[in-house]
Amino acid sequence: MTRRHFLFAVPVALCALTHAFAAGKSEAGDASLKAIPQRMQEFVDRQVVSGAVTLVAQGGKVVALDAVGYSDLAGKKPMRADDLFWIASMTKPLTGTAILMLQDEGRLSVDDAVEKFLPEFKGQMLLATKTPDATVLKKPGRRITLRDLLTHTAGLNSDVPDTGRDLMLGERTLAYALQPLSFEPGSKWQYSNPGINTLGRIVEVVSGRNFADFLDARLLKPLGMKDTTFWPTESQARRVAKSYQPGPENKGLAEVDNYFLKGLPLTARWRTAIPAGGLYSTAADMAKFYQMMLNGGVANGRRYLSAAAHRQLTSTQTGEIKTGFTEGMSWGFGFQVVKQPVGVTAMLAPGTYGHGGAYGTQSWADPRSGTIYILMIQRARMANGDASDIRKAFQETAAALGK
Repeated sequence: MTRRHFLFAVPVALCALTHAFAAGKSEAGDASLKAIPQRMQEFVDRQVVSGAVTLVAQGGKVVALDAVGYSDLAGKKPMRADDLFWIASMTKPLTGTAILMLQDEGRLSVDDAVEKFLPEFKGQMLLATKTPDATVLKKPGRRITLRDLLTHTAGLNSDVPDTGRDLMLGERTLAYALQPLSFEPGSKWQYSNPGINTLGRIVEVVSGRNFADFLDARLLKPLGMKDTTFWPTESQARRVAKSYQPGPENKGLAEVDNYFLKGLPLTARWRTAIPAGGLYSTAADMAKFYQMMLNGGVANGRRYLSAAAHRQLTSTQTGEIKTGFTEGMSWGFGFQVVKQPVGVTAMLAPGTYGHGGAYGTQSWADPRSGTIYILMIQRARMANGDASDIRKAFQETAAALGK
């Protein structure tokens, strides 16, 4: 199968991530650099994925940026390092960052009650018992806070049912508020798209601008993340890698639509920007965001987050509550945080933070080694994207660079 291999020494327009990311070849040497695309090609050859883009940065420099396989199997279109991917829940850390930026400005606190900004949450009840004959509600022990939303411990119920149209954020949060809580706030962890969407709505209410505009003005444009958007342009849409799932009888790969779009046009700017998982991006763009985080909230001489806010985002905020999709994980504010490296995180240091996406994408920053790991694939129906073999193979191979 044809392989396209891209390293950092490709044109600057493709690979310049930030001024701090100096161009040049990796000190790890050609042999170790080739190991990553070779490992990824094995998954392409086995038809686990159609293709992949991987990026590794160390010490503020991109040391490997590679593309293998195809972005379009039917069209035999080789994967490119600047292809866009639906990053899904990799959007969540950016939403958390937006909230902490507003906290830095004194406009909110993570310990504020949600109802302070969204009155529809006043009087929200807790589901006590439910039987075929009756549903019993009671008053929760306390009101849900922004902290609860950021850590997926609020107890908000599942997303709103399909209404036949695209609901605005305000409509979605109203629907969440009308449903009873599943458990006492702060008592357990339950992954919650509604919770992150509610945070996006709070950004709108507090800032006075829609969520996408806030993110664009405060993070994406200043960081130079020119290919990160809820609504790819026609030109960007031609670079969006197609999504695939196992074919009939689990043989080969079959093209599948992005279920998050719900049949709506990819380029339609009237689609609601979903804070829990609506972004499209490139490996290079995501590396810019994670380098800012590794720099303690600073990029190109500009401070985006206070040291205190950065610490809150990227350190465990869930105590001893069991969280996450793999063992040894905890939750910061919007970020997953490795508490005890084991299994798929064994090669990462405690305190490594990041997030995965529904179609297998992964983005992680290891503050101990100063390494950024970005894996871009578009593979639906994975049993567990966070625990995938391809993620483990990528991180194991990338962690060996320079050793």
